[in-house]
Amino acid sequence: MSRDWKTVLDEHEKVIGGLRDSEHVLAHIVEEVVNCLRAGRRVYTLGNGGSAADAQHIACELLGRFKLDRLAQAAIAISTDSSTLTAIANDLGYDQIFSRQLEGLLQTGDVVWLLSTSGNSPNVINAANTARTYGATLIGFTGGTGGELEPLCHLTFKVPHKSSDRIQEAHALAYHYICERVEAELA
Repeated sequence: MSRDWKTVLDEHEKVIGGLRDSEHVLAHIVEEVVNCLRAGRRVYTLGNGGSAADAQHIACELLGRFKLDRLAQAAIAISTDSSTLTAIANDLGYDQIFSRQLEGLLQTGDVVWLLSTSGNSPNVINAANTARTYGATLIGFTGGTGGELEPLCHLTFKVPHKSSDRIQEAHALAYHYICERVEAELA
């Protein structure tokens, strides 16, 4: 099925327009991330596929630089180390690739930012359960109904759509907004 550009653009605009009431949850996410980083804690990001790319993007905006020259912030995408991911997947199972890393890295007060367009990825759900046991703050980015992930998270940005491409476009807009606000607070 091939759709014309106007149809795709109209769908995108409808999804983005449906996020106007998200300011409250985004403000709370900014507050949690800022508090975590000010306390000397870390932000861990994770996801699968395109969400892994988004997790990496978030971490680089916080660790490196977004728009302002400022100190680096402690942010780590745990979906990027191929040796660790493949070793854990081989030895313990793919559903443990994130939770096992969190077991070794997490400390109370850290933030774990979990991205899953369906909210039902078993490895992301396992990571959320592990993060809760370590006293981390869980931020979920999901779509549709929120899946199993939403009730596990302290804060959830949920895009009201079922298609992963539209959800990820909205996620990118929201995480750029969050990174801009966090950077302004910490600059």
